[in-house]
Amino acid sequence: MKHDRMGGKRNNWLLIKHRDDFAVDTDGAEVLVEDRSIASGRTMAAIAARKGRAPTPFMLAGKSATADAVWGSRHGLAATKRAARHGKNSEPAAELPDFIPPQLCESVERPPPGEGWAHEIKFDGYRVQMRVQDGEVTLKTRKGLDWTAKFGAIARAASKLSDGVIDGEIVALDSNGAPDFAALQAALSEGKSDDLIFFAFDFLFDGHEDLRAQPLSARKQRLQQMLSSHKDDSIIRFVEHFETGGDAVLRSACQLNLEGIVSKKLDASYRSGRTGDWTKAKCRAGHEVVIGGWSTTNGRFRSLLAGVHRGDHFVYVGRVGTGFSQSKIQSLLPRLKAVAANASPFTGVGAPRSEKNVNWVRPELVAEIEFAGWTGDGMVRQAAFKGLREDKPAAEVEAEKPAKPSRTPVKSPKAVPSYKNDKGSGKPVVMGVLISSPDKPLWPDGGDDKPVTKLDLATYFEHVGSWLIEHIKGRPCSIIRAPNGFEGEKFFQRHAMPGTSNLLELVTVFGDRKPYLQIDRIEGLAAVAQVAALELHPWNCQPGQPEVPGRLVFDLDPGPDVAFSTVVDAAREMRDRLDVLGLVSFCKTTGGKGLHVVTPLQTSKKNKLTWAEAKGFAHEVCIHMARDNPQRYLVNMAKKLRTGRIFLDYLRNDRMSTAVAPLSPRARPYAPVSMPITWTQVKADLDPAKYTVRTVPSLLRKSKAWSDYCDGERPLDQAIKRLAGYRAAA
Repeated sequence: MKHDRMGGKRNNWLLIKHRDDFAVDTDGAEVLVEDRSIASGRTMAAIAARKGRAPTPFMLAGKSATADAVWGSRHGLAATKRAARHGKNSEPAAELPDFIPPQLCESVERPPPGEGWAHEIKFDGYRVQMRVQDGEVTLKTRKGLDWTAKFGAIARAASKLSDGVIDGEIVALDSNGAPDFAALQAALSEGKSDDLIFFAFDFLFDGHEDLRAQPLSARKQRLQQMLSSHKDDSIIRFVEHFETGGDAVLRSACQLNLEGIVSKKLDASYRSGRTGDWTKAKCRAGHEVVIGGWSTTNGRFRSLLAGVHRGDHFVYVGRVGTGFSQSKIQSLLPRLKAVAANASPFTGVGAPRSEKNVNWVRPELVAEIEFAGWTGDGMVRQAAFKGLREDKPAAEVEAEKPAKPSRTPVKSPKAVPSYKNDKGSGKPVVMGVLISSPDKPLWPDGGDDKPVTKLDLATYFEHVGSWLIEHIKGRPCSIIRAPNGFEGEKFFQRHAMPGTSNLLELVTVFGDRKPYLQIDRIEGLAAVAQVAALELHPWNCQPGQPEVPGRLVFDLDPGPDVAFSTVVDAAREMRDRLDVLGLVSFCKTTGGKGLHVVTPLQTSKKNKLTWAEAKGFAHEVCIHMARDNPQRYLVNMAKKLRTGRIFLDYLRNDRMSTAVAPLSPRARPYAPVSMPITWTQVKADLDPAKYTVRTVPSLLRKSKAWSDYCDGERPLDQAIKRLAGYRAAA
């Protein structure tokens, strides 16, 4: 339109709508009834007030128009209403709800296998539901609390999005880009939330269209498309996922020190509440607890007393003694004092008694903790404070027992192999390690008339690794290698060599300039399998403290003519003697003719146990036992004296001495394994030969042996005093 009142200085458009298949003879003005912009979704009032998001260029987006361009009325509100009147299929519009109760995860020990699952990183933050309507944003917690004011930057960024409801998590990231719950707490307490990130993982409403009945795959696709058109993606980010290899995704998450992963069925609808369609598998044990009190030492804060609700009782689950920086204590103490109480809130069996240094509080504050596991009597072990949770009522915090590493079920050897072939070489890859010469036999017969190959050894370590690693990590570990199988040449390796895998740790110990091998992660087990390491022999030190004894190992080594039932009797006698001295013991087969009796030791920061003390104590115990029954036992290792007797080997308890690891194979016929067993299994008919590389993975799934190993740690100083008292009395 050239000749207009603006002198042709602006673009003027004349829209001519041609009759098409969607045109009607009546109600043509119905499109004007709905007060909502097609481009931005805003009302006329919002447009006039300049509120809400900017319009999206829907007619010319990414295109150029020609003079004869035709706009069709097949899409839009009027078309939808006309189609409804004429019986055409359409989804009815729904009101945008104020809040939708979120879908929650069931806890599992391992991610679900197979296809049809989306595996996402589990974020360590606050679950938040984002609602956007007409440029107005609300951010609500999983209980429906309005926290919009706490996350101003995220709310401002979200105001530019189209109307809808998005499920996600608000997270603080550390310098490595990993979620940091403590940093999130600090940001909220200091009112500095501009650097927080909203990770969007589900789309519940797109405008007024309810997406919850659609499969997750479709909802995430719609979400990704919507967010991709949003230019500023630094604050609101789409959560990517993996559709295969849940175990591998979990391992990767654990290597990166993340909390774990969430697995979701790709074909499932969104259902509020806890369902099996969403599961979570954690790398480390975490829990929400309710604070029932705090303790002091010399007037200074020391620890929190924590509990959970179990039925009608508020049950004590132990103390949280680490994870407290000075700034955390300064912000925490006022909160504790504000809910101070005169009496203990704990009820039921095991409730702590009142003490001078204990201050009680009303059970109202919820804390997030991280811990090493549970004791046999349901107490948290080595718990560390992460922060207070404001998004969950204390009354809803109940006991949840994640599986200990030693109790994590392992795959049956009959299962489909978990390894994949490398695309380039075609060789199998186990836990990220390429296995060369996978078919090389390391044992000619695994007890089933079939050879045990290098690949079999690697997959065995993968099956039992989560259990085994807990008993070797943090300790220098020697290996026995047999490149040509156990019948060929073998050599003992304790130091690193050229070409040593970077999956193995190298540690330096006092008195030796050469670094020692150390296996601290499960993938390291595949690395030693690749070099045909048939046996693992760790030090018996405390993890990370090679100069401090961590356990005692009594090796009951029978002479050639001693019945195994006699060795069983010796093990039970050793257990009873240690029990009298106040020590807890565990038993395992050696993969040979003997048994090991193992006693975990507790460390003391003030009076650290020395190797000389540990070895001296073990020697003294064995001397007493041999002196009481010299016809059955001896402490002299000379083989010529062992006829008809059992050598009580205490020499495993010296500084650089080793003992075969629990679940380690042995370089002996039929691929035997040093198997942890319960004391009820230690009886005359015990057959160590049934524990092999072939059989142990499935047997371990059903076993409860050593499940309370860490709970059996006892200080040795009191046992030394008791032993000295018995010696004096004698």
